[in-house]
Amino acid sequence: MTFASKIASMGIAAVALAALAGCSTSGGSSPTRVAAASPVDGEWLSTDGVAVSRFQGGVFSTNATDTGNKLAEGSYRFTENKMISITGTSLIRQTPIAFNCLLATPQQLNCTNATGQNFSLNRRAPAA
Repeated sequence: MTFASKIASMGIAAVALAALAGCSTSGGSSPTRVAAASPVDGEWLSTDGVAVSRFQGGVFSTNATDTGNKLAEGSYRFTENKMISITGTSLIRQTPIAFNCLLATPQQLNCTNATGQNFSLNRRAPAA
């Protein structure tokens, strides 16, 4: 696999869960909806270290770890228990991307893109 195709495939390797909605009340007023943190919110590193994906509030972006260039962007949502549906755009190829991921553990996402290619992402430890 060439470096360019590896970068392109990592561009689609951004993964995540939809933000969960909750309710809260303030001072006896009617309930208001607030977003709760998703189990995948944060940063996820490709297993080869080429790209890092960031997930927050239903939105994802993937950047190259060496240059910081944005490779992909889009949105994500739950489709069923621990399954995440991700759609967006590969900024390298200027084409739509789609893939599904399973939250295998709190630290690992196992994903398959639309052409059947499998890849995993590992949760990146927060900066100290």
